[in-house]
Amino acid sequence: MKNVPFKGIIAYPITPFDKNEKVDIPLFKHLVERLITSGSHGIAPLGSTGVMPYLSDEEKEEVTEATLQQVKGRIPTLVGVSNLTTEKTIHHAQFAEKAGADAVMIIPMSYWKLTDDEIVAHYDAVARKISIPIMAYNNPATSGVDMSPALLKRLLEIPNVTMIKESTGDIQRMHYLRRELGEEVAFYNGSNPLALAAFSAGARGWCTAAPNLIPELNISLYNAVEEGDLEKAKIIFYQQFDLLKFIVNKGLPRAVKSGLNILGEDGGNLRSPLKPLHEKETEELKNIIATLIN
Repeated sequence: MKNVPFKGIIAYPITPFDKNEKVDIPLFKHLVERLITSGSHGIAPLGSTGVMPYLSDEEKEEVTEATLQQVKGRIPTLVGVSNLTTEKTIHHAQFAEKAGADAVMIIPMSYWKLTDDEIVAHYDAVARKISIPIMAYNNPATSGVDMSPALLKRLLEIPNVTMIKESTGDIQRMHYLRRELGEEVAFYNGSNPLALAAFSAGARGWCTAAPNLIPELNISLYNAVEEGDLEKAKIIFYQQFDLLKFIVNKGLPRAVKSGLNILGEDGGNLRSPLKPLHEKETEELKNIIATLIN
């Protein structure tokens, strides 16, 4: 596969804030280091977990630079550069490339519903302005845009667009991509509860915030799949299933922050309007985590 630098567990760090709701870069670097040393195969800042839409342009650049400074080339980096306008998306993609990112991830963001032709033109315009590969990210729950398998197939005709992250929660999409595009297509799972099914469908990797809390289980699942041990993979997946469901249902930034605190790590603060989990939710998460680390 050409221009496909990622395989395995691609971890999403949260973007922590201080008490004044300013981005806490030293804490962010610490949390990135935790993901690296716990065995993640890639780092992907500025996704949904990193509350990318809540950050200013300057803050996005600060987080991008902090990520590359901390990673220091040890594992590949995938930087989220999505924006409402093509111009701003190009700006952030060029900044990420210059900072040293291995690839960028783009989700079509829009107040108005975009046509397929508009989406293709958007990706094509960004691709023409950078030389690193692009991961097309499909997540209608957060973007309001559902890119059909046929549209994703069109996007892969753009030379720089070499990867797809599928987060609809529809496993049939992944089977379609494998069937229609063959073994060479690099697609990644972004739906935590579908991790095992996605690997079975041929996903090259799993983009997830879960390594912030349970890196050993996430990596063990991938290793079991790589070894072809489906029974072992099932056991490992079912162990973590409740946690995967919880962090998605409660919102990744909230749940990961609370989970880090439960583990004795500083998860920082959230930026308004996001608020921490309620006491009852925190207790539920504490109980789930206790079953996994004891």
